[in-house]
Amino acid sequence: MEEQNPEINEIGHALFIVNRHAKTALDPTQLYQLKNETMKKLLADQKAVKVGLHFSNNPKQSRQHSVLLVQVGSYYFHMPPSKNDMQALNHLGNLDDSYRNPKPSLSLTNAKKILLSYLNWPASVSKQKQSKPKPRYSPFTNSPSSLSPFYHKRKRW
Repeated sequence: MEEQNPEINEIGHALFIVNRHAKTALDPTQLYQLKNETMKKLLADQKAVKVGLHFSNNPKQSRQHSVLLVQVGSYYFHMPPSKNDMQALNHLGNLDDSYRNPKPSLSLTNAKKILLSYLNWPASVSKQKQSKPKPRYSPFTNSPSSLSPFYHKRKRW
């Protein structure tokens, strides 16, 4: 990657945001799918570079494994390597904890829009479920079900 392409840097920003949110999401499958499909397309279009292999910080079942380091613009990401990657690429050893990706300021919604447009996916694919409108609740109805269980009418003597 001799020169920095602004489009690729923007995709790198978006990937960083999606990856950061995926790490803390309750159900990260959709975000990781978006990241992985974008990375595959970037590699296929030769807009990203496979740098090498790192040992993972999170071994599976107490067994060490390697992850593929990929450069997208000025950002670096890890993804699972293929068998060809394991044979063809150099192993870089342990992760360098001193390096951090630049921190962009971009919302998750805008990051998803950038990646979806790069993949030529419709925006509706990103929505998992359409939520049903919730029934409106009015706390001032006179029905007994709306009253607190601790509510008691005073006895009149």
